[in-house]
Amino acid sequence: MGIEDFGGGQSQSDVLVVTTNDVPGYRVDKVIGEVFGLTVRSRHVGSQIGAGLKSLIGGELKGLTKTLVETRNQAMERLVEQARARGANAVLMFRFDVTEAADVGAEVCAYGTAVVISQP
Repeated sequence: MGIEDFGGGQSQSDVLVVTTNDVPGYRVDKVIGEVFGLTVRSRHVGSQIGAGLKSLIGGELKGLTKTLVETRNQAMERLVEQARARGANAVLMFRFDVTEAADVGAEVCAYGTAVVISQP
């Protein structure tokens, strides 16, 4: 597995997503409001067994890491879809929230503030 399997972030999109409160060189013309993308993934039995064995000797759980990256990317894609559907061209103050979901998986929520930005 290469490093590209363990990274995330935004690919080419018409909706800019940033973790900052503003975008240098742009002004916020309209605040649309909160948007989010949510996904819940169950753990694969094979990866759980592998993780259990790996925990005995230590080290990174690469299978689980890759699954979490994929899950975060899916949540981010859903956030972008929601922002686009509401007329936004940017999402400010982007964040992730990850929680345990009833001991069977992980809930990942990507959220931020949908806005319309333009260059002055």
